[in-house]
Amino acid sequence: MSVEDGRLGLKDWLRVASVGLRARRLRAALSALGIAIGTAAIVAVLGLSSSSQAGLLAEIDRLGTNLLTVEVGQSLTGGEAQLPLEAPARITHLGDVDQVAHAALLRDEKVYRSSMIPEPNTGGLQVRATSLNLPSVLGTAIARGAWLNDGTAREPVAVLGALAAQRLGIDRVHADQRIWLGDQWFNVAGLLEPSPLAPEIDSSALIGYPAAQTYLGYVSLDRGIPEAGPPSSIYVRADVDHVSAVQSSLARTANPQAPNEVNVSQPSDALTARAAAAGAFDSLFLGLGVVALIVGAVGVANIMIISVLERRSEIGLRRALGATKSQIRTQFLAESILLAVIGGAVGVLAGAAATAVYAHSKGWVVVIPTEAWTGGIASAILIGAFAGLMPAVRASRMAPTVALRTA
Repeated sequence: MSVEDGRLGLKDWLRVASVGLRARRLRAALSALGIAIGTAAIVAVLGLSSSSQAGLLAEIDRLGTNLLTVEVGQSLTGGEAQLPLEAPARITHLGDVDQVAHAALLRDEKVYRSSMIPEPNTGGLQVRATSLNLPSVLGTAIARGAWLNDGTAREPVAVLGALAAQRLGIDRVHADQRIWLGDQWFNVAGLLEPSPLAPEIDSSALIGYPAAQTYLGYVSLDRGIPEAGPPSSIYVRADVDHVSAVQSSLARTANPQAPNEVNVSQPSDALTARAAAAGAFDSLFLGLGVVALIVGAVGVANIMIISVLERRSEIGLRRALGATKSQIRTQFLAESILLAVIGGAVGVLAGAAATAVYAHSKGWVVVIPTEAWTGGIASAILIGAFAGLMPAVRASRMAPTVALRTA
């Protein structure tokens, strides 16, 4: 403190402001708790939203944005159309097309854990015949076992999508692992990892086209293409720099006679939309965080008013020793701000820790936006100033003689 002008330095102000907090630690901690909860909620909401978006965008980058899907649409009469048998071969001859895979939905076939399961209990699972290069085109890995090959594609053998395996209660593959498919037993060769770009594959049991023909009577393949049948979905990997050009040509290439009966989409667009919508509910949770901050502000204001009433003798003594109204007002305002900042700092650390733990459990990159923690601290400072203003003014108005008489 300067002897000449009586002004306090920053270090002195912090020491004076912390006197009341150190003297009533439990009360101060409980008052800061509301600020901490609100700040933690704000940091965690923004951090988790940013981390999930970063994780989803990283997944998009890994899977690639050059996958296009061709699916059957509706005919002019409103019924479901059918892709020509030659559609995959035609698409293969398009320029800038790198890979083509396809699958056919067998609508009348169901899959069950065993033959004892009631027929209506399908669990929403489907059966698809598929080309052998499907995982490589979709970028889907094998979680357990093996994918179909030239031999197993001709036998009663199936590979389960991630969701299908979960609903059937199958988490491993062994020699006797079987499922009841099409009123007969099929051996399980493998389980797939989740396929974000083709979620319909996740809920499917996948078999080879020859097996579908031999064991399920899928279709009579008499058109010189013994390894395939009329597909319901075609998956196309295009050159990264020419995706739009390939996309515009797919419908009329797949079905020149009726291109309007073909639906063409880019699955990564849906994932990008999910990334954009990942923060759609942020406002709701941020609102809850703001409510907690308001409750914390009320708590700080309440504790500061009580502190002023309890410390009238201290205020009176300081005034009698020459402290100005401004210094008294600054002392209690600084005490309120310090209390709020402590709560805000604890909240930021708690929110960051919660974000890190949850993001790590999901395999996301931990991202805590700068505005999350800076906004949390700034909010705490503003709340501390607002909550402490009235008690500080009230304390500064106390006269020395009154304060000393009530001591």
